[in-house]
Amino acid sequence: MIIIRSQRDRILEPLQSVIGIVERRHTLPILSNVLIETEGTNLYMTATDLEVQVKTKSTLTEQVIEKSSLTLSARKLYDILKSFPVESVITFEAKDNRLTVRSGKGRFSLQTLPGGDFPQVSVVNEPGKVITLSQKLLKGLLEKVQFAMAMQDVRYYLNGTLISVNENQLTVVATDGHRLSYATEKISEHHDKIELILPRKTVSELIKLLSVTDDLVKMTLRENQVVFEFADIELVSKVIDGKFPDYTRVIPVNYAKHISLDRVDLLQSLQRASILSNEKIRGVRLLLSKNCLAIVCTNNEQEEAQEEIDIDYQQEALDIGFNISYLLDVLNHLTHDKVTCSFGDANSSMLITDPSQGDQFKYVVMPMRI
Repeated sequence: MIIIRSQRDRILEPLQSVIGIVERRHTLPILSNVLIETEGTNLYMTATDLEVQVKTKSTLTEQVIEKSSLTLSARKLYDILKSFPVESVITFEAKDNRLTVRSGKGRFSLQTLPGGDFPQVSVVNEPGKVITLSQKLLKGLLEKVQFAMAMQDVRYYLNGTLISVNENQLTVVATDGHRLSYATEKISEHHDKIELILPRKTVSELIKLLSVTDDLVKMTLRENQVVFEFADIELVSKVIDGKFPDYTRVIPVNYAKHISLDRVDLLQSLQRASILSNEKIRGVRLLLSKNCLAIVCTNNEQEEAQEEIDIDYQQEALDIGFNISYLLDVLNHLTHDKVTCSFGDANSSMLITDPSQGDQFKYVVMPMRI
């Protein structure tokens, strides 16, 4: 039975949208599969890891379709489709728990499982807080903080990003306990306060799937679930059950020492100095003196790298250490020309801001002894 006949990219593109969710190895083998459903002129693809689910819908105008529902290996299907030339016409034929993929003189027979066996994440049937904003705005906010998320931390609430809505302000925050990234934007609608923590995987997939256009994304926030709907994609995610740290107590205020730097100059100086940093602790010393910032890295072989940058600074000298990777991360993710670094004393965190964004972006990194 022929269930699809279509140009390659009409099938490949929706598969690309869902394949990031698929685990290569899973205790439930069916979760390595993609659910394919056809009805009328519509093709639906769904992938899930039981915490995050992505579903796409596409319309196939040049196909011959019979209504069907089956699952098969997402990675194998992706590799097969990717191997065909762009202009290829692909045919799917389903028979006896097999899907045959044909194009030209090529034929691939894949094992399938019934679509009814595929475990889907159900959208919670209860009212939620609905927020509509541009894809570009949401993607930009998440990109500014995602690198500060923890990875497999026992403090599970750090393995994600806080989304906070209050009045007409949308704020996202991520921290791993050593550094914190904060970004906020005004939105057009006013809402009562709600906060939830998105899992790391959800954040990563949203950044990949959202466009940099003014096309809209609809967020429906509920206590235990959030749904994102945009283009022909629906992403459903559980939220992390836990209390996010009070970030307002972490972000310093009223620091007296400030330096303004060219972002690229600082980034390149740190990159060069990092060549001789200790590979394990990745420490860097920042030495502030009159009109000069010295960047110093040393390693176990007693080798040393030093870079100097001219700055406008007239206050007391300061010698403070940081993990250089944390500084490189933020400078790589910022896009404007200038950054401002603010300091307290040698035992206090550093605040990095983007002067072009006012209070919309803040990055805090804790000091380390070197």
